[in-house]
Amino acid sequence: IEDIIEPYLIQQGFIQRTPRGRVLTANAWRHLGLDAPKDLAQQQISLFQEE
Repeated sequence: IEDIIEPYLIQQGFIQRTPRGRVLTANAWRHLGLDAPKDLAQQQISLFQEE
């Protein structure tokens, strides 16, 4: 995954590498049809967060 999928997602502008790990970009949130958190740099959203 790290050798094929991750570089593609980074190239497409959907994820960014950060010191804390990988984060979705505003582009990715739009592609998924979701509203991006107000402060993308400070918030870390769990994939399994309950609504």
